[in-house]
Amino acid sequence: MVKNSIIPVILCGGSGTRLWPLSRESFPKQFLTLNSNKNKSLLQNTQYRIKDLKNIRAPILICNEEHRFIVAEQMREININPLSILLEPSGRNTAPAITLAALSSLEFEEDPILLVLSSDHEIKDSEKFIKIIEEGIKHAHQGRLVAFGIIPTSPETGYGYIKSETPFNSNEIKGINIAKFIEKPDKEKAKEFITDNRFTWNSGIFMFKAKTIIQEIEKFSPKVMLFCREAFLKRKHDLDFQRIDKETFVKCPNLSIDVSVMEKTNKGIVLPMNVGWSDIGSWNAVWENSIKNDDGNYLKGKVIIDKSKNCYLRSENRLVVGIGLNDMTVIETRDAILITQNSLSQDVKNIVQKLKNEQIPEGLIHQKIYRPWGYYLSLVEDSGWQVKLILVKPGEKLSLQMHQKRSEHWIVVKGRAKVEINSDINYLEENQSTYIPLGAKHRLTNPGRRPLFLIEVQSGSYIGEDDIIRFEDKYGR
Repeated sequence: MVKNSIIPVILCGGSGTRLWPLSRESFPKQFLTLNSNKNKSLLQNTQYRIKDLKNIRAPILICNEEHRFIVAEQMREININPLSILLEPSGRNTAPAITLAALSSLEFEEDPILLVLSSDHEIKDSEKFIKIIEEGIKHAHQGRLVAFGIIPTSPETGYGYIKSETPFNSNEIKGINIAKFIEKPDKEKAKEFITDNRFTWNSGIFMFKAKTIIQEIEKFSPKVMLFCREAFLKRKHDLDFQRIDKETFVKCPNLSIDVSVMEKTNKGIVLPMNVGWSDIGSWNAVWENSIKNDDGNYLKGKVIIDKSKNCYLRSENRLVVGIGLNDMTVIETRDAILITQNSLSQDVKNIVQKLKNEQIPEGLIHQKIYRPWGYYLSLVEDSGWQVKLILVKPGEKLSLQMHQKRSEHWIVVKGRAKVEINSDINYLEENQSTYIPLGAKHRLTNPGRRPLFLIEVQSGSYIGEDDIIRFEDKYGR
């Protein structure tokens, strides 16, 4: 039997609103490091936990344009060079995303096995997870579409369920034919399901051969295949990314792979698994998956508590003090503080929606904004002026640009800067500064081997990020 390579397909979409204020649309939860005993993000751990699979290849990642440089940088940090990073022009659910990945995979191998993974899950027992994935490979070789179901531990109403034709045995790893998929049930139904060994949670993890899933998508969701194939053929290459054609892709039906294929095919099987899985869908879930002290508390950052139990307290900047707290979550960031009972942490998404409806920026963006060359952090602003801290990575440079409505001062606080203003080029050392007049072409470069930090003071009639005219940009923006 030919041993097909395994290509991970990592879905990096989603805004993670239930983990606000740490997770926001500009930097959602899959890019966060949430566990104190790990220094990797959820995305990085998704790739890292499958590194010991035999015949594993580099991944195909799917994300939106805004997050492309974050995805690329996080893969670089763990020494992974992806086969491809596909940029969706808009979110169209998992069926189109998987279709694009399957089409892309055929450029690297005749018929690889695809392992579809969400980028924002936590799995505690990686060794057992790998064993179950290896069992899934056998079924994929036989032309089956494998869904991985999680053995329920509670009557959850926030997950979809998979019903198998026969009960599973939690002591053996065995694929079972799928009877049907069930959308998120009410509490009574969920209580019924947890007592029946035919039901597992739908983890959103799948495995199949590329050509098999393409055939099934063509059979059951032809419009998905039609528009995805056309959008993929019209894609444009941009550095390490592939931009999917927007005009065609937006015509694609907004369908999950469950609805479009798995509910209709006769090739579906489910492999139940009990591997300490969590979709980290709330701060309470983060607390449950964290290493706690004897009082059940998880503390990160500058936090002091007294007479408190079963709490999750996290400080990103300022000192947080809690007295007499029980079953509480407190998250402090530079521009927002969340305080909630653990049992109500799922409701955070409703607050985020309210912030969006009222156009309150803290609901969407962080003060720290990542760019391919580094990041900038908004320190203080008012009408007509703003102060930022800018970090430029070694060897990187900003675009050659101009502003029509603001001037800028740059003060180097650490490192060495190469500054271009119109036709002049100067080098600034620590504690040196320069002025960029309104309308001047300018560019900032870090020529050194260590990070460059500088303070930028903007002043003008308008200081929005869209006041940029780019003339040259190595990142193709």
